[in-house]
This record gives sequence, C-alpha cells and structure tokens, in this order.
Amino acid sequence: MSKITPRPPDAIREADVVVLGSGVAGLATALHARGRRVTVLSKTEFAGGGSSVLAQGGVAVALGLDDSPEQHARDTMKVGGGLNDPRVVQLVTQEGPRRIREILHLGARLDRDSSGRLAMGREAAHSRRRVVHAAGDATGAELVRALSEAVRGLPNVRFEDRVLALELVVDHGRVIGLMAIDGSGELTLHSSSAVVLATGGIGQLYLHTTNPAEATADGLAMAARAGARLAGIEFVQFHPTALAVGENPLPLLTEALRGEGAVLVDETGSRFMERIHAEAELAPRDIVARAIWRHEQDGHDIFLDATGLAGRIADRFPTVLELCLQRGLDPRLQPMPVTPAAHYHMGGVAVDLDGRTSIDGLWACGEVAHTGLHGANRLASNSLLEALVFGSRIGERLAASGSGQSAARAGSLPTVPRLQVAHTPRLAGTSAEIAARLRTVMWDGVGLERTAQGMRRAMWEIRRLSEDAPDGLGELVNLLDAARLVARAAWARTESRGAHHRSDIPWQDHHWCQDLFFDGHEAIEPRPVAVAG
Repeated sequence: MSKITPRPPDAIREADVVVLGSGVAGLATALHARGRRVTVLSKTEFAGGGSSVLAQGGVAVALGLDDSPEQHARDTMKVGGGLNDPRVVQLVTQEGPRRIREILHLGARLDRDSSGRLAMGREAAHSRRRVVHAAGDATGAELVRALSEAVRGLPNVRFEDRVLALELVVDHGRVIGLMAIDGSGELTLHSSSAVVLATGGIGQLYLHTTNPAEATADGLAMAARAGARLAGIEFVQFHPTALAVGENPLPLLTEALRGEGAVLVDETGSRFMERIHAEAELAPRDIVARAIWRHEQDGHDIFLDATGLAGRIADRFPTVLELCLQRGLDPRLQPMPVTPAAHYHMGGVAVDLDGRTSIDGLWACGEVAHTGLHGANRLASNSLLEALVFGSRIGERLAASGSGQSAARAGSLPTVPRLQVAHTPRLAGTSAEIAARLRTVMWDGVGLERTAQGMRRAMWEIRRLSEDAPDGLGELVNLLDAARLVARAAWARTESRGAHHRSDIPWQDHHWCQDLFFDGHEAIEPRPVAVAG
C-alpha cells in the first residue's frame, strides 16, 4: 500500500489541561481541576461510551460497621499475587470513603437498605459486604450520570465529542499536547501543558471481551510510542461470567450474582467449583475464570444458575434481567450460558501516587494507568474506586499548580507536527478484518492460559498482521502496538502469578515478585512523527 502523505493540523486549540476520556476517571479529573481551562475529549458521545457506564457490580469501599480500610487493604493484597504496592493500597482504601461521600454530595443515587444506610453487596475474595451499588446493578452508569451533570455546569470545562486521539506531541521530554481527528476529518493539535490519559482498557485485543468496541488500547499505545514507562502489562483479567451469546462485546453478568448465591454448573447441572477452591464460586477471579475455561476445554457447556434468586432478580439485578430477556433468556427460570472474557487490564502507564507518568506533563488514571493497586490480579469492584481516587487526585494537583498557560501561548511549541493519518483511522474494511484476526491470535496465544509455544506463535502472527496493516495512525495501529506490548511482557515473565498463568510453568518464582517495568521505546519500534520544517 502506498504511503499516506503526512499532513499538518487543520487547527490548533489551546487549554491548560486536556483530558482524554469521559468515564469516571476523566470526569473526576475535570471536576477537581478547578481554576484551569479544561478540554475533555471523548471518543464517543460525551459520557455515553467506555467501560464506566457498563460497570454493574459497584464500588468496593470500607463503610460498613464491621469493616475498615485496613481490612479492605488486606483483601486487596491477598489477591494481588504479591505485586500490589502497599503505599497505593493504603492510599486508595483510606481515601475511598471520602470520595464516595463526595459523589453522594453530588447527588449520586446509591442504593440504601431499609434502615437508610448504604446497601452493601459482597463479591469474590472480599471478606466483608462492602460493595456499594446503584439501581441494583447499574453503578457505573449512575456514577457517570452524577459526575457528568456536575462537570457540565462548570464554566472552565469544554467538551468535544466523537474525537479520536492519534498521538501525543512531545518536545524535549515534555508533553505539549496531542493530535486528534474528529468525525469530519479535521486534524487538530490540542496544545496544553498537561495531558491526562483516561482512555480505559485493551479489551478489544481479545476474541471474547466485555469491553465496548471503543476499548482499542489507544492511551497505552500512544504513551508507549512517546516513550512512557509501562508496568504490569502482561496481567489481563478475564471475567468468569460473560453471557455467552456470540456478540462483541459480550454482556457482563456481574460477580455480585455469585455474591448473592448464584452458582456455576455444567450441562449436567453439576457444580464444579467446590472441588477446585474452598471459596467455590467466590474464589478470586483468575481461579474461577480458568476453572470455567478448562471445563470448557474438556467439552462442557457452563452456566450460571441464579434461579434460586428468582424473587430478587428484578429488584437487585434489573440490568442483568433486561440483558437476558432481550436475548430470549429468563434468569429467573433457567441458567444463563457463560464464558470467560477479557475484562480489565491491571497493567498500563506507570504512575506515581498523584498520577504522574515518567513524561513531564503527562498524567494517567483509570484502567489505562498502572498505579500498583491491583498487583497481578484485581479485587472485584476496586476499579471504580481507583478511578475516583486517582482522577480526583490528579484534578486537585492540577488545580493547585495554578492557572498556567497552554504550551502554545507559553512559546514552547517550536514546530507543528505532521502526522501520517490512516485514510480510515477507525476500524473499517481491511483494518477491521486485521483486528478480527488479531483478537483470535491474542485469545489463543496470550489468553487465560499461556505457553512458550503459544506466545511465540502469537508474536509471529502479530508481526505478520502489522506488515499487512494499512499505513498511518489510528485504532488498528494502537491495537497492534498494544498486542506486541502484552505478548512481549507475558513472554518475559517466566512464571505463573495472578492473572498471568503459564501452563508450561504453573508455579510462582520468588525472583519474579516484582513488576516488569520497561520504556515504551524499548518494547516496540517507535513510529516517528515527521516535523514540518
């Protein structure tokens, strides 16, 4: 395919802070960046896409009378495979209650019990009922609603919908903005002295995922090409119970169902988790997901039986009920077919306790960031908590740094970059076909169970797909770059730990009780940006 002629931006827009993403993490950042001129760029309709709005289970937070942040921290550490950062675990579990009170003050309608206290559910590997929720199982949507309504009223925040970010612009080791393209094809340089990545996860790398179509690893890939420090990217969490209906994405069946008593059975009606782990269906996610996957490999069909909750499903799990009814299933009367699916990325752009990355001016929060909270395996419902805490902290740090100047007005933008933009930066045509093949390659070779042979084959296939890909920046390039990153990190970790399981090395090695950090430039070949001169 012929090269695409690099083009300069059609427009330059200035802001003190550019936030990329309008989920819980991005909105919390914009809300707290008081006194700064903030632009929020959303890949989809503002506050209408991404994974946050799909989150069902809730927010894990120590607000119960029988609970404490210390106990929450112990549970978080227990499932993290020895890789949690204790400082981050302490910070998030201690700060969590305050952030929940803040969002309640904004008008978030969290569920309450008959006494008026916050209702709390229990999920896998939690020792207490500490998961607060909204509308039964629509917690993420309610948090996004409350945050977006609060942010919309702020005079210092402006929004741009349906914008695809293409590349960070770095000058002498500092981020000075990013290049993005909108639905009309206008290429814009968003000039800013602070860029916050809140772009979500990488689920569309996999054949089966609960992540929406827009989860194409954009933030991770852009940060890697800019040379940011990355960590933990081999750790991909597979949710045990996605509704197996052959869709992309697969509908999620919240873990709270199992917390309330739903059980896993095969086509014979037999339970199998009881002989695998003492906690049965409430074992850590990686254990349950692999048990289901192995049972499937043995030729069984797997179902989640919630018929024992029939009288409570409509009130407690209305989202699940509606998802099933739309597909001709009634969970009150019949078990639901399930399969594991890529759900959450524990790795990402390495950040400090305030969300700063290794590149001056670049921040990250939410799923795209690696804070050290989750270690090798995330405790259920800690993701929304992390997004609230770190998004709020980044916003507060940016607010405290003063009104500032955009990079362009500060005179620090010496040249205007030219980008080689794909004719179709979104997935379509040939790009969509290559992406579909990539998802199968990653599922087979870098999925729930990994081997040296399988990962070697996957890395070879990723290189071959990259050679077939159209030239230019866009979602396909991001997927291919992220696939190389994940496969390379998984290959490097020669042990099994948490969500990273190698069936050819099915044990932990104490020498690997540390995060695998690396510079994005060392992991993948950078894609140079030609500069107009």
